[in-house]
Amino acid sequence: MEMLIQLVLLILGFVMLMKGADWFVDGAAGIAQRFGIPQLVIGLTIVAMGTSAPEAAVSIAAALKGSADITIGNIIGSNMLNVLIILGLTAVLCTVPVAKSTIRYEIPFMILITFLLLGLGYTGNQITFSEGLILWGFFLVYLFYLLKMSKDGKSSEEKTEKPEKVEKEETHTPIWKLLLFVVIGLSFIILGSDISVDAASAIARALGLSERIIGLTIVAMGTSLPELVTSVSAAKKGNADIAIGNIVGSNVFNILFVVGTTALVTPVAFASNFIVDTFLAAGAGILLWVCVWQKQKLTRAGGITMLLSYSIYSAYLLF
Repeated sequence: MEMLIQLVLLILGFVMLMKGADWFVDGAAGIAQRFGIPQLVIGLTIVAMGTSAPEAAVSIAAALKGSADITIGNIIGSNMLNVLIILGLTAVLCTVPVAKSTIRYEIPFMILITFLLLGLGYTGNQITFSEGLILWGFFLVYLFYLLKMSKDGKSSEEKTEKPEKVEKEETHTPIWKLLLFVVIGLSFIILGSDISVDAASAIARALGLSERIIGLTIVAMGTSLPELVTSVSAAKKGNADIAIGNIVGSNVFNILFVVGTTALVTPVAFASNFIVDTFLAAGAGILLWVCVWQKQKLTRAGGITMLLSYSIYSAYLLF
């Protein structure tokens, strides 16, 4: 009976996630159009940070409760899922164009900070307070870069005549309604993710899975569901910059803000088992970079390659 209740809660969480992501993307895309902010910047900031809220809550709570394997496992597992599963599935459904700045700067930066996390964890088998400050330093640099990109985007937008359709959309969609979509959508995403993670973790523990496996798979999948539904929804609605920006921004946010903030609160243990996992997470970023470098888009072939790569990683975890 208990297992049945958890399954029902899991489905309820999924439904809330899907509906919440739909509203969230509508609101975020509308705000981007209204204020002339590039969709890529919206994806890298408000959408990425919003959909990373579950990772932040779960990781900090797990660290405070002494479940360090769930903390690091959740972040590394989520970042792997974000790139290989979420972008993989999104690319299978529709081709995802990738902005030049994402290929030249954001994806390499994501790869760099993944190796940084690997180095910090490897040297002392934990992320300390001072190392948390280092991660936060990189986070502030990243925010400064986004601020500059936003200003540059607004300047170029002013020089470009807006299509009539967009102008009508802006006139007919009140700003309060767009903000309401974002707030309600985000609330549904966070609450739905919380319900899904709790239910999935209960089911996993009942099946006798280890904390590391739970963190890298079940909890990571649960906290990555917002990114999945948001990216797929954004891509299907033609907001591809939000889709790719959401994933790259979310991965950066997970490492720099979530791990950095957690380390400022309490030292985060980094077990030797996670060295391989973190290296593979960096490898996933390199694979994404290779797939989009020449054509400036993620095609179905690239998406299938990513899904197959995650299948191999799953086999490694199980065997």
